[in-house]
Amino acid sequence: MERQFYWVEMGDIPQWLIDTPTRDSGDAFEEPWMFADGRVLSDPGPLKTQVSHPGIRRAFVFSVIEKAPIVSEAVAKIFKTLASDNVQLFPVLIDGEPERYFVVNATKVIDCIDEARCREVHHYDEDDHPPELEGEYNWIYGLRIDPSKTEGAHVFRPKRFKTAFIVSEDVKSALEAVGNLGVSFERVTGPS
Repeated sequence: MERQFYWVEMGDIPQWLIDTPTRDSGDAFEEPWMFADGRVLSDPGPLKTQVSHPGIRRAFVFSVIEKAPIVSEAVAKIFKTLASDNVQLFPVLIDGEPERYFVVNATKVIDCIDEARCREVHHYDEDDHPPELEGEYNWIYGLRIDPSKTEGAHVFRPKRFKTAFIVSEDVKSALEAVGNLGVSFERVTGPS
């Protein structure tokens, strides 16, 4: 049976909005998008962030601008249990929140996009991108991946479209059991 995978995105539900994590000193990182880049990171040290827009506290959200996955301790345990080889978990203090939260850094990037089965694919135009985006996708609607190329991973980002945070069906089911998520899941395997 083919493994199923899902693109985790910010849900269209009432929720709080969280700023991109910074150093404990409040200084921004030189690469604030590093938690969404799909690479192993050196320990960034103590992290903090703040609520940029109050709302309903959720167990799994993405930071507002750089889309860093930020999760409660219960959700972090799922990633640690089911995908410890695919993620790094960094504690982050959210100003005014007593509960522990973590940034989830997906460390695997896998070349698995099935472009022919995607609904609509947009590449960066030759003159419409910075050099570091050469060969990357601008956006994909109806993303489809080839599950046979996922290398047994449970959490990863697709090569050339690292904006997508992908989880296996096992991880999705465990996250849904925790509940109170500020994210939605779009299936990226099987028929369109």
